Amino acid sequence: MVSDGIHLADEQLVSLTKDGSLDAFNRLVERYQSSVYGLCLRLLGSPQAAEDAAQEAFLSAYRALPSFAGGNVRSWLLRIAANESKDELRRRKRKDPAGSLNEMFDNPDAPVEVPDPGEAVELIVERKEFGEHIQRALLLLPFDQRQAIVLSDLHGYHYEEIATMTGASVGTVKSRIHRGRERLRKVLSGQPELFGNARRLDS
Repeated sequence: MVSDGIHLADEQLVSLTKDGSLDAFNRLVERYQSSVYGLCLRLLGSPQAAEDAAQEAFLSAYRALPSFAGGNVRSWLLRIAANESKDELRRRKRKDPAGSLNEMFDNPDAPVEVPDPGEAVELIVERKEFGEHIQRALLLLPFDQRQAIVLSDLHGYHYEEIATMTGASVGTVKSRIHRGRERLRKVLSGQPELFGNARRLDS
């Protein structure tokens, strides 16, 4: 049992997992489940779909660990999560072509960021509404553009890292991000009131 797994580096937990320690892998899951789920949720827009994709991502990671040659474990897991999200999107589109990914906005149990207790209720509500509008706009993008923008603008990865994670060239990544941002601007430009709210939140 990895009793002090919380203090072990990713590389050590990977090594222990390869040696047969399920507890070590569980430590990795605990360490990165929030990042993996968060990426899946941004890409899919549905808490249930994100949970399914995240679960499949960790199962795939566990099966692939024996061949993991080293590197950034978080990036490796997010690459698997992005691929599983794409697969989950395809599965759900086959089952429900009308759009089963709209449930996030009708689901009262959807995760909401815990607000600062000192914030005014009005600003808390505006922040949630602004985030929902951004998420809706993201879901209008083609998956590859959405994936590149989320990895770049929300997770902070560089073009080269995104290229490695998605199996695309750096030029393709740049193109996807540029086109995706342009499409987002067009969608959001039709809702100028959002930017007034955003300025208030920033202030």
